Amino acid sequence: MPGNRSPRQPASSSGTGKRWSAHAREGRNTLLDSCTPRSDLLLRSTKPEMIKFFLMVNKQGQTRLSRYYEHVEIKKRTMLEAEVIKNCLSRSKDQCSFIEYKDFKLVYRQYAALFVVVGIDHTENEMAVYELIHNFVEVLDKYFSRVSELDIMFNLDRVHIILDEMVLNGCIVETNRNRILAPLLVLDRVAES
Repeated sequence: MPGNRSPRQPASSSGTGKRWSAHAREGRNTLLDSCTPRSDLLLRSTKPEMIKFFLMVNKQGQTRLSRYYEHVEIKKRTMLEAEVIKNCLSRSKDQCSFIEYKDFKLVYRQYAALFVVVGIDHTENEMAVYELIHNFVEVLDKYFSRVSELDIMFNLDRVHIILDEMVLNGCIVETNRNRILAPLLVLDRVAES
């Protein structure tokens, strides 16, 4: 009966998967929900960084775009980029586009004079990242209509917006080209008016 329950204890609804413990009947709110994970397990879990970094490099080894999804000091970034670029540029077209490198993997693709290199951890799917690279270049190509290295150099802010729409905190969040380009198209309309 509704009149017999304490003011802190709501009426139970059958079939919701929620139940009240003995502590709740004593006046303490401890709703046990069978659908939610325990908070102590959440505290112990760490966020996996799937994608560690994203680079665009030309054939001369000059970095045109770099985005890191975990903290790396500037000196280490420079050394890392030099080693990664050397590894990718030294490979022939017949070799695989996946490289085991130190404690992570490199996935790269070459488009004309540009290499797109992505560093991932060992749990990430290489083929998914390989397709992400291709999707990224297709989005750039759609936005810039035949993207070139100069487009990337002179519109670096736009390229970062596109990348940020696709990858968030090292995880792939969007692959639909229209949704990725929507914020940029709005910015372009605002700039024109």
